Amino acid sequence: VQLQASGGGLVQPGGSLRLSCVTSGFNFDYYAIGWFRQAPGKEREGVACISSSADDNTYYTESVKGRFTISRDKAKSTAYLQMNNLQPEDTALYYCAASPYYSYSDLTSSIKYDYWGQGTLVTVSS
Repeated sequence: VQLQASGGGLVQPGGSLRLSCVTSGFNFDYYAIGWFRQAPGKEREGVACISSSADDNTYYTESVKGRFTISRDKAKSTAYLQMNNLQPEDTALYYCAASPYYSYSDLTSSIKYDYWGQGTLVTVSS
């Protein structure tokens, strides 16, 4: 099983980045994908997740609503996190993860995720 996160980098406040999570080794269609982040000195937090259902239900933490968009391409077994209007407080190491669960309460809990990628660093600074 592999999850390869990429797309991080240095961006100015107000800028945009698109993170990618390329997966292999498990049935992508039947797993929800979540993006988490961990800033220096802070606990890991859930950012966004997208369900495995045909509806592709999405959930976002309050601080990123309206700025971030999570999506998935089942043909490519890849998930994305489009991040717009980035702010310094978005600076963190971003991870993607895969979960076999469905409910909002499960998908917002990192312990419900079976597989994790290695992280990609996002730095927002002028």
